[in-house]
Amino acid sequence: MLSTDKAFSFEFFPTKTDAGHEKLLQVARQLAVHNPAFFSCTYGAGGSTRDRTLDTVLQLEREVHVPAAPHLSCVGDSKAELRDLLATYRNAGIKRIVALRGDLPSGMGMASSELRHANDLVEFIRTETGDHFHIEVAAYPEMHPQARNFEEDLANFARKAKAGADSAITQYFFNAESYFYFVERVQKLGVDIPIVPGIMPITNYSKLARFSEACGAEIPRWIRKQLEAYHDDAASIQAFGEEVITRMCEQLLKGGAPGLHFYTLNQAQASLAVWQNLGLSR
Repeated sequence: MLSTDKAFSFEFFPTKTDAGHEKLLQVARQLAVHNPAFFSCTYGAGGSTRDRTLDTVLQLEREVHVPAAPHLSCVGDSKAELRDLLATYRNAGIKRIVALRGDLPSGMGMASSELRHANDLVEFIRTETGDHFHIEVAAYPEMHPQARNFEEDLANFARKAKAGADSAITQYFFNAESYFYFVERVQKLGVDIPIVPGIMPITNYSKLARFSEACGAEIPRWIRKQLEAYHDDAASIQAFGEEVITRMCEQLLKGGAPGLHFYTLNQAQASLAVWQNLGLSR
């Protein structure tokens, strides 16, 4: 049974087409039956999906009746734009924000941003809105791909937490020990906010390899070799992926993780398979 002291949530990305958007809403309704704590919605590089993120979040909140948490990044947005967006979300009853530095679009430098780092954005949200929003920040158990070293990355995370974050969601990973080690290290830096593991279901090896290369998530050799051996056998990849992710989630929850955040890629089946295996449904 779902534990009342743990938070389980799902992430979507805003789509470019009406058909894709309708599918997203169908998936959200399918997942809403299982009473997640919230849905989050990503924000494109440099705010490139600002309007679509806004529309998706408001529709999830209004029509699907699950609390929605928009991603918000400081790259490419002025303080005035961020202030207006926060006011819109606040007036719509949104209570949670995922605050990120954000990705730089091609050709854009950080000099074009009034706020340069995620901790600056967290401080800005707190200054503008007080305690209205529950603020999530990102965590990188295997180190942010642009960090110079692990110690620097730990210090960056501690700054975000101490700037006013309420909790964190990690980049996905496939080695539970990396999560536990990260939590242990930041606790020694005085960070005590909940850090929820981000979970990426395994359904397609080539896509997963591309994502992982871009974001710095390591696919352990034994997982990679098994997925390569399946070639285009989608059923075997899905069954193997479900088993691997279920076992890792069991280990995380037994080890004290405060919940799970599923990166759905706007699909329900893979996340729900793990969800059911874990016995999380009410």
